[in-house]
Amino acid sequence: MGEADNSKLPKVAVLGAGSWGTAFSIVLADAGNDVTLWARREEVAEDINERRENSDYLPEIVLPSNVGATHDVEKALHGADVVVLATPSQTLRGNLTEWAPFIEPDAVMVSLMKGVELGTLNRMSEVIQQVTDASPERIAVLSGPNLAKEIARREPAASVIACEDESVAKMLQARTHSPAFRPYTSDDVIGCELGGAYKNVVGLAVGMAVGLGFGDNTTASLITRGLAETARLATKLGANPLTLMGLAGLGDLVATCSSPLSRNRTFGEKLGRGLTSEEIYGSTRQVAEGAKSCASLRALAERSECDAPVATYVDDVVAGRMTATEMMDAVLARDTKSEMD
Repeated sequence: MGEADNSKLPKVAVLGAGSWGTAFSIVLADAGNDVTLWARREEVAEDINERRENSDYLPEIVLPSNVGATHDVEKALHGADVVVLATPSQTLRGNLTEWAPFIEPDAVMVSLMKGVELGTLNRMSEVIQQVTDASPERIAVLSGPNLAKEIARREPAASVIACEDESVAKMLQARTHSPAFRPYTSDDVIGCELGGAYKNVVGLAVGMAVGLGFGDNTTASLITRGLAETARLATKLGANPLTLMGLAGLGDLVATCSSPLSRNRTFGEKLGRGLTSEEIYGSTRQVAEGAKSCASLRALAERSECDAPVATYVDDVVAGRMTATEMMDAVLARDTKSEMD
């Protein structure tokens, strides 16, 4: 049999061939798109094209025939009416500055990133707007309980696509709805982004508790108080509190804090066992976004005059100013109050 003719399928560019970008390319392909995956390293693109597998990030997962890869970003972006951004959040601004001239003038950009930029304290949608000068209806975010390996194995999952323009969110919903992936729409970009970024920080805290040998009562307490902290900051910045009770809030938080597949929980476990952040960074190619964004979220909370003990303590542990044991002691030593305060 010859190769399938993908020339008549709508084209999507996915910029970033890590585990999540690669997994989401499978979703897009299953939903009926012609997907071009941009890889920072040429050997990764060659591996995908020749072996139908991203052996560095998702070994033994066969990619669909309508997923191709390239190291040439201009080639990836040519003709794409949807551009999916799947790079580490702290590298977005630099990368997008280089890519922006090649993005089609009316293309919709979708952020898969879950972080807050260091220094500026910008959400990823804000970085996209600043770099590309795109209007709000051309910027969307996707967030939910989406562990990359499970998505790549086509295990059932749901997520939220948020855009200020409801019609654009619905268009993206149609373009990403596959047999195993169910997207919901929202107009709460702020809530989805902060839920996605904050859950990584809570995942680090939960991982530390697990690394210290604590059980389900401790982790459940951290998850619950972490969710309250997330909602407190998000609503202060204009989010709908119900968003934090949904897939982009509680759903994503539970997946990140409960699964050994979560990079952030795993990073936290290693901190709990006494490793330093530098030692953990040196042992893996994968990026734990929470370790990068905890300082940004702490600063964002301080600027908003919002109490954020989880982000504060996690930042101190990641930076080496506090141990995981001292973090747990500090949490317990906090003044008691009403749960609703």
